[in-house]
Amino acid sequence: MADPLRILVDLNVVLDVAQKREPFYADSADVLDAAASGEVEGFLAAHSITTLFYILTRKYGRATAVSIIQQMLDVFTVAPVNDLVIRHALAWGWRDFEDAVQMAAAVQAGLDYLVTRNPKDFQAQPIPVLLPAHLLPLLAV
Repeated sequence: MADPLRILVDLNVVLDVAQKREPFYADSADVLDAAASGEVEGFLAAHSITTLFYILTRKYGRATAVSIIQQMLDVFTVAPVNDLVIRHALAWGWRDFEDAVQMAAAVQAGLDYLVTRNPKDFQAQPIPVLLPAHLLPLLAV
């Protein structure tokens, strides 16, 4: 059996599920389910965790935010955002620095894909970028 795909999941995919955002919820939930079941090896960039905590705390309160973050850490590996990642993201000169950091974290971690709802935001693609709906057919192969 081949090793599972290794993917970085963009924060917007996680928020789709955490906030039950339609019409994106189902596809995004499928991505998280694939990570939870081990069909893929899922990663979240370190800065996504802090941003997620901030957003969840404001919307649901601290206790719920802690619970959700703990659940995410049970499923996902944290892709480091360190000096090298930040320097690569800056050097790329992308309009959206946060997206550049997501991509640089995925590259540094040696991942296969970056899964996001906004593939157009990733100007240069050192690794392939997929919509959530486009990940699942790859798993069926």
